[in-house]
Amino acid sequence: MAGCYDMPMERAVFQLLKRTGAGFVDLLLPPRCPSCRTIVSEDGNFCVPCWSRLNFLTAPMCACCGLPFPYSTGDDTRCGACMETPPPFDHARAALAYNGPSAGLVLALKHGDRTGLARIMAGMMARAAAPMLADRPLLMPVPLHTRRLRLRRFNQAALLAHALARRTGLSVLTTALARVRDTPISRGMSRRQRAENVRGAIRVRAATHIKGAHVLLVDDVMTTGATAEACARALRRAGAARIDIVTFARVTHDTVEQG
Repeated sequence: MAGCYDMPMERAVFQLLKRTGAGFVDLLLPPRCPSCRTIVSEDGNFCVPCWSRLNFLTAPMCACCGLPFPYSTGDDTRCGACMETPPPFDHARAALAYNGPSAGLVLALKHGDRTGLARIMAGMMARAAAPMLADRPLLMPVPLHTRRLRLRRFNQAALLAHALARRTGLSVLTTALARVRDTPISRGMSRRQRAENVRGAIRVRAATHIKGAHVLLVDDVMTTGATAEACARALRRAGAARIDIVTFARVTHDTVEQG
């Protein structure tokens, strides 16, 4: 009979200790806005000014590349670029436009060693990619060249892919794609120059896992889409049945590249 009364008491003590411990941690290390580092109420929350400046990409948008439209023209409408030259992927979506706080988060993750941001960013990406996630795709990060990986010590796309996997239960394949050529940094290049920069730079290393698969490429930012398209072409040649792309942010017609 004693056990019948002990379990509720144990749970109550556990909850008390948990709340007390969390309060002590918050006192020493209070939760902060991921963008400006102002103290906020809960971990992962943005402060009101930063949240109001986040430009979420929602419909209406291009049915293929996800570029936002100023007004709705139908759910299946494609932008002029996708109609003129259909990309090698099926769909691309991004959580945010690349400007303001979103650019700051990308740069803090990539160059500021704030790897914990991947969890918050992946949450936003999961919402943007919800229709694509329903088919249980294989997550695949856009690769870094080994030299750049040694310098940075991590691939930010891989961090995002693993954070997305933890949220969704999907599988991640980090070694299927390889960047076999150390391409120059593409900042400031035109769309044509970016395409030439990555031509032949991406190769498939695990074709047996790709043939017939639905692949979801994961990256931090889409600028012109040149790198994503190079990855998609390599995957298409390896036999992928469907190729989608999700990024945390993307450059749109009314944003400028900041990093």
